[in-house]
Amino acid sequence: MISDSSISVRNNLQPGDLGQIAALHGRIYFEEHGFGMGFEAYVMDSLLEFYRQFDSNRDRVWVVEKEGKMIGFLLLMHRQDAQAQLRYFILEKPYRGMGLGKKLMEEWMDFYREKGYKGAFLYTTSGLDPAVSLYERFGFKKVSQIKSRNFGVPLLEMLYRLDSEK
Repeated sequence: MISDSSISVRNNLQPGDLGQIAALHGRIYFEEHGFGMGFEAYVMDSLLEFYRQFDSNRDRVWVVEKEGKMIGFLLLMHRQDAQAQLRYFILEKPYRGMGLGKKLMEEWMDFYREKGYKGAFLYTTSGLDPAVSLYERFGFKKVSQIKSRNFGVPLLEMLYRLDSEK
């Protein structure tokens, strides 16, 4: 479990965060998966969408920091028909496998339930097996997949859904 007391999580965006989130994704996905600049641009575009439609009653961010440096991120974004979207779940490599991802997912699920969402979805790609395993442990199920080269490499893009408990 998490034993590093210098790691903190905040639930508000601050000036500079959007650029750091996009840069974190761009760098990590290039280094670990060979994604091109198009991925970082995609992240930037969709972070602007999130920021512009942000509603503090329905949306939440989890900014993970160690000694003031962003080392991870996750967000819940409201969508139509009482649906939530899980987006931009990322952790720097040295902070994976210590229970931090599980803690973030637990907090994401708590907020999701607290706000009464009817369902949720997320998109992910092949090669992210530990993340997929985590999503599945929290009840997300794969509902579709397509082959693409959207970010400059051959990918299998997958859609996962979570239905609220009846």
